[in-house]
Amino acid sequence: MSGHSKWKNIMHKKEKTDAQKAKVFTKIGKEITVAIREGGADPTTNGKLRDLIAKAKANNVPNDNIDRIIKKATGADGVVYEEISYEGYGPSGIAVIVEVTTDNRNRTASEVRHYFDKYGGNLGQTGCVSYLFTDKGVIIIDNEDGDLDEDKIMEDALEAGAEDILSEDGIFEIYTSVEDLETVSAALTEKGHPITSAEKDKIPSNYITLTDEEDIKNMNKLLELLDDNDDVSEVYHNWENAE
Repeated sequence: MSGHSKWKNIMHKKEKTDAQKAKVFTKIGKEITVAIREGGADPTTNGKLRDLIAKAKANNVPNDNIDRIIKKATGADGVVYEEISYEGYGPSGIAVIVEVTTDNRNRTASEVRHYFDKYGGNLGQTGCVSYLFTDKGVIIIDNEDGDLDEDKIMEDALEAGAEDILSEDGIFEIYTSVEDLETVSAALTEKGHPITSAEKDKIPSNYITLTDEEDIKNMNKLLELLDDNDDVSEVYHNWENAE
């Protein structure tokens, strides 16, 4: 099992400029709005909202912003968003899943399709690539300074119900079932382990390495455009050598 792409995504988020951070805030805000309208504004009873609040904090969204989003989402006159997933292929058959939160599905579908068509890919039918991914919980613990006890982290994670643990370049990647993500994360926090991120992820069953420079350029551009689109909340793919 490989989760290196998840950590690279987290590092990428950390390095965003202020303008890019604003886009991250907008995307998470939409997701929180949907979660509240589906399950209420109480994170103690709305697990999805609780996860998104944790995600917002991991992306350095200020608490005041989170509170404003929640208050706005409970208003009766707010914009109605819906969540949609698109599946398709990037250059050389890279499997791509795009999750969006949008108030205009026609606009978003047109934009996403245009990105794929322009950069050597194509959108497919629902289910065309999702079978290549497994839903997992992924907990990241940063030990780049080497101050943490690796054996203790592994012992505590397995005891809490983790399925797999990887340690690479000072980073611990702890894998759980989606159902156990919150339980394992809470147990590790209680033990004093500093969690950088705890999110649901889609893990590819296999990865594809691109060697053609044009394919690499196009795949990077496709991911860049998807990342810059305010409607896109998550992008999953099985490109091995993603930058």
